[in-house]
Amino acid sequence: MQEIDATTEERERLAALGQLVAGVVHEINNPIGSIISNNEVVLKALDKLKDALVTASAGNQPPPKKAIDLVDTLRSLAAVDKIACERISAVVRSLKTFSRATDVEVRLVSLNDLMRDTAKLIDCQYKRCLRLDMQLGDIPQVECRPQQLGQVFLNLLLNAAQAIEVSGSIIVRTRLAEDGMVEASITDTGKGIPPENRARIFEAGFTTKPMGIGSGLGLALSKRIVEEDHHGRIWFESEVGKGTTFFVRIPGR
Repeated sequence: MQEIDATTEERERLAALGQLVAGVVHEINNPIGSIISNNEVVLKALDKLKDALVTASAGNQPPPKKAIDLVDTLRSLAAVDKIACERISAVVRSLKTFSRATDVEVRLVSLNDLMRDTAKLIDCQYKRCLRLDMQLGDIPQVECRPQQLGQVFLNLLLNAAQAIEVSGSIIVRTRLAEDGMVEASITDTGKGIPPENRARIFEAGFTTKPMGIGSGLGLALSKRIVEEDHHGRIWFESEVGKGTTFFVRIPGR
């Protein structure tokens, strides 16, 4: 059984992010390409607009209709660029959640925001083969180490996505539980966990994934973070052929 020390935890965090790099690059490249293309059109339109206005001004004439049409075109392109920039910003914000390797301070955060940021990274990589359904409830903020808890959700979402062999869905829910704790659950429509493997799911080094896909440390690390570092609880329910749900509960504010 492998020991999970600080170095191993950091290595596992980077490995999980590494699996998502291709999707993140693709998600950023598309809107950047759109902005670059639009910028070329904007520069040409501005030259034409300037010529039309200079000509009108020289003849003491009002701006021609061509100038007004060009302004409308520029406004339309600006709106497209705004959406593209928002997409890039969302991905960068999600990455920042996991980039603070030394951020171990306990802070008051929105679990819903943390879950959205984490899910965005998964969506970058797997949106072609799965549908991500976010059902986030009205919950209080939680005191936690955001980078660590983000690691837990990233591990669980990655496992859920990889359990879906062709296509399917993942449902992410948050709610205030009956015991006053905040609960997050991640449900997949994957292959499920066979009964003979369930007792070892949180065992360090145990994995059923192909070599190079999983280290067998993600769930063991998640259990330690939730139960030892955040005084919470993590467990799962699974049915072979139908899917799995992982539950995480931690104290609210």
